[in-house]
Amino acid sequence: MNSKMSGCGAEPGLITVDHALNLILQHTQGLVTESLGLNRALNRYLAQDIYSTINLPLFSQSAVDGYAICAQSAIAPHSEFKLIGEIRAGEPTEWQLKAGQAVRIFTGAKIPFGTTTVARQEIVHVVDSTRIAITEHLNANADIRNVGEEISIGQLLANKGQLLSVGAIASLSMAGIQSVEVFQYPKVAVVISGDEVAESVEDFATGKIFDANGPLIQAWFQNQEQQVEIFHVADTEDAVKSLIQTLSATYDLVLTTGGVSVGDYDFIRPVALNIGFEQVFWKVKQKPGKPMFFAKLTRADRTRCYLLGLPGNPAAVYVGMQIYTSTVLKALQGQKQQPNWFSAVLSHDVKPDGRERFLRMSASFDQGVLKVKSLSKQQSHMLSNLMQANCLVRIPAGVALSEGHIVHGLFID
Repeated sequence: MNSKMSGCGAEPGLITVDHALNLILQHTQGLVTESLGLNRALNRYLAQDIYSTINLPLFSQSAVDGYAICAQSAIAPHSEFKLIGEIRAGEPTEWQLKAGQAVRIFTGAKIPFGTTTVARQEIVHVVDSTRIAITEHLNANADIRNVGEEISIGQLLANKGQLLSVGAIASLSMAGIQSVEVFQYPKVAVVISGDEVAESVEDFATGKIFDANGPLIQAWFQNQEQQVEIFHVADTEDAVKSLIQTLSATYDLVLTTGGVSVGDYDFIRPVALNIGFEQVFWKVKQKPGKPMFFAKLTRADRTRCYLLGLPGNPAAVYVGMQIYTSTVLKALQGQKQQPNWFSAVLSHDVKPDGRERFLRMSASFDQGVLKVKSLSKQQSHMLSNLMQANCLVRIPAGVALSEGHIVHGLFID
C-alpha cells in the first residue's frame, strides 16, 4: 500500500459500496399498492404492467392539412380531381370517395372510405370550387396515419417498476389510461441527533453550530416532491430509545443522522438493535460516510420498518442521501436496481486512498467528451463546493488514477 494512503480502509469488517447497495436491494421488500388517477401519479412507480386496450391512432387519419384523394395508382403532376366536400378534425364523416374524387381534410381528421392517399395543401392548386390539381408526383398512402400504427390493442405500454415521468403520463393519457396501480410512497421519519445543534443565536456562544443536515434532508425530499417529518433528539440513550421505538411502529423508513459510530454518545445503533431491529450492515469502506448503518424491523403484522443511519457530518449525509436513501426509497417502491452510474474521463490525477471515495466534482462536455474535475474542500464537514458540484464521482480504493482515466459517477440535483 502506498505510504501516503490513508489506513482507515484497513479496518476489519468493512464492506464495499456495491455490497452494501446489494444488501439493501436484497433485504428491502416493496410496499403495498394503491390505485391513483393518472393525474396524481407523477413520480410514482408502477406496481403492474400496463397494456393498451385501444389502437392508436383509433382510426386512420390525415397527417397534414390537405386533400384526401381516391386514385387508382400513383398520381402524376397536373392530375385533376373533383372536390366534393370537407372534413374537419373531430367531425364524423360519411363520405365515400370514388376514383377521381377528393375532399378537403385537416390534420387529425378521419380518413374517408376509399381514400388512397393524401396530398398536402402545398402541392395542390385549387382550380375552382369543384376542382383541384396536384402539382407534384404523389405516391399512394402518403401522409396517412394508419389505425394502430403507433400502438395496437394488447401492446405493452409500461412495465412494472417504471417511474411515471411527465412523458410517461402523457403517453399513457394518449392511450386512454385514466388510472394506474402504483406502490405506496414510503412514510418517512427523519431523526436529527446531536446536542451540538443550535436552537437560537445565543447557543453559538456555547460552542453549538448551525443545523445543515435538517434543511439538507428536507430540501432533498422536497426535490422528490415528497413530504417527511423531521424530529430532533438529544444525545441520551433514553431519548433516542423512546423516539425510535415510537417511530418504528408507524413509519416505513426511519432515517437518522449522527449517532451511528462508536462514540460515547452514539446511541442509534445499540438502541435499534435493543428494540428488535436486525442489522443488515454496519460500516462501509467509503469516504465520506464509513459508519453507515442499515437495519430492518419486522412488526407483529409482518410489515417492516427500515432504519438507515447516516453519519452526522454534512458531506456524509449528502452522499448518503444521493446513493443510499435513494436506493432504499426506490426498492420500497418495487424498483430494485443500483444507481445509474455514468462514465466520464478524469481531467487530472487523483491520489490513492484506503477507502473508495465519493468526490464532489464538476462534469462538462469538452469536444463531445464528458469530463469531470474535482473541486477543493472535500472534507466531510464541508459543503461549500456543492455550489459548483453537479456530480459525485467514485474513486476506487487503493489506486492512484491518472488524467484520462475512465471513472463512474452520479449526477446530482
